[in-house]
Amino acid sequence: MENNIQPKNVQIPDKLFFTIREVSDISGVKSYILRYWEKQFKFLKPVRSIGGQRAYRKKDIEMVLLIQRLLYNEGFTIEGAKKKLKDIKKTEVQIEINFKELELADTLDKIKKKLRDLKMTIG
Repeated sequence: MENNIQPKNVQIPDKLFFTIREVSDISGVKSYILRYWEKQFKFLKPVRSIGGQRAYRKKDIEMVLLIQRLLYNEGFTIEGAKKKLKDIKKTEVQIEINFKELELADTLDKIKKKLRDLKMTIG
């Protein structure tokens, strides 16, 4: 999620993967709660290493911080937070679709202009 969802005082280091311990240290959420959230929230799915260890990416940490905010700061229940995340995801998808439609419309306008210019130079 590309929302500005992390609190201003949380800095996520610039690296590819994080252990569950590192995520716990960054977010302040205990490891066992992170494991529970993985079962509850389908959007929180860290990859697994060959040895089976969780490998969180930056987007996973951002999701942890968003879940944390929804549950602890905004007072959502687990079910309420799931619904909110689903709504956020739908909104992001719609924005992406709208952006792609705008890009397509812009491209079509450019093609039309080029065709008009070509017609004028030929005809």
